[in-house]
Amino acid sequence: MVRDGYIYGLSLLAVAVLLAWATGNWAWGIAPVLLAAFFLWFFRDPRRIIPAESGLIVSPGDGLVTESVTINTPQGPRQRISIFLSVFNVHVNRSPIGGVLTSVQYKRGEYLNAMNPASADRNEQNAVTVRGEGIEVTFKQIAGLLARRIVFNFGEGDTVERGQRVGLIKFGSRVDVVLPAEAMLRVKVGQRVMGGATVLAAMPQGDA
Repeated sequence: MVRDGYIYGLSLLAVAVLLAWATGNWAWGIAPVLLAAFFLWFFRDPRRIIPAESGLIVSPGDGLVTESVTINTPQGPRQRISIFLSVFNVHVNRSPIGGVLTSVQYKRGEYLNAMNPASADRNEQNAVTVRGEGIEVTFKQIAGLLARRIVFNFGEGDTVERGQRVGLIKFGSRVDVVLPAEAMLRVKVGQRVMGGATVLAAMPQGDA
């Protein structure tokens, strides 16, 4: 479980005990106990089996694939996959590939609904670029309508492994993954994915 779960959960359990003691009525503690249970469940951090084959790009988060498009960047055409994380999904984020973090750029912004395509540019976000296995992949942690804090535990120059836990986005949010143009997609819009376990794409043999 993510540390935040213990903080929220135990704090609310303490509130429940205080309310029941102060009022002499245990019913006053029901609401905070239910909230505590929700937070303990929300901040769960299940173990995942990470694919080991070379050239694979895994999902950085759990959720629903809502978009798969080709975009133009200063480096040329790229593919972008967008994944929507509802409040019911695991919100721990993982690195899509193993390698060195060449860029970590946090930007303050708005809190549009994460299903809105405009959220990719206007919302609070943290863009992370990883270079390894001969390729470069960028993923964005994008805050949603309810999210108010993005957590990322590494900095530029750090080395991460494929599927390694790197941070989280609290409550509803979105993750965008920018892949090489030649990557062969293995997911489609409408598919549900799991962070670290689901392969989003694979590089052609000999290019990874």
